[in-house]
Amino acid sequence: MVLVSWRLGYRRWLGARIRATRRYLDEVATVGPRDDYARRFFHFGEGAGLMAPQGIIYNERYLSIGEGTLVGENVCLTAGMDPGQEMLHAPVVSIGRGCRIGRGSHIIGHWSITLGDEIQIGPYVYITDQNHGYLDPDTPVGWQAPEESAVSIGSGSWLGTNVVILPGTHLGVNTTVAAGAVVRGSFPGHVVLGGVPAKVLRHYNGVTGWQPGPPA
Repeated sequence: MVLVSWRLGYRRWLGARIRATRRYLDEVATVGPRDDYARRFFHFGEGAGLMAPQGIIYNERYLSIGEGTLVGENVCLTAGMDPGQEMLHAPVVSIGRGCRIGRGSHIIGHWSITLGDEIQIGPYVYITDQNHGYLDPDTPVGWQAPEESAVSIGSGSWLGTNVVILPGTHLGVNTTVAAGAVVRGSFPGHVVLGGVPAKVLRHYNGVTGWQPGPPA
């Protein structure tokens, strides 16, 4: 009984030390604007941070992170297909001021992804401006030439968990996207989107307030 009690006590003590060490290491590994690594980015604003542990990040010189924006744990931020790839312009991915990017999300840019200011992105959101073409039905889809189309998300928007933003999507200001939606196309501001494919579930009318369905 004494041995069992000792083992349980030691386990609790050791677990607490491991958790404290992990918190300390994550704090030290968080990237801020004063860190040398931040200089690799096209822009890394004051008060911005990449929380630890970071996900896959490469071609930082084509990535812009606005002032006060926080990028959560295990978020992937990339420009192009491979590290070291030369892009046609910079930045390829531009994230505005005061945004929050949820853990495990992916923002994968090849041509142009622009996020406005004060955008909230839930966990495990996927945003890309490139997809595989499907012009030749006899060639495996993964081997066909990709197609690119710019993406923009208006300031003040909220993207729920597991949202997928496909190439060519343009969202207006203060747009809410329900969890799990797959979005492609252009939508006005002040709407609620949901579904697969996403459609307007509600819109805001300045006279009558929130109304079901798309604006007339």
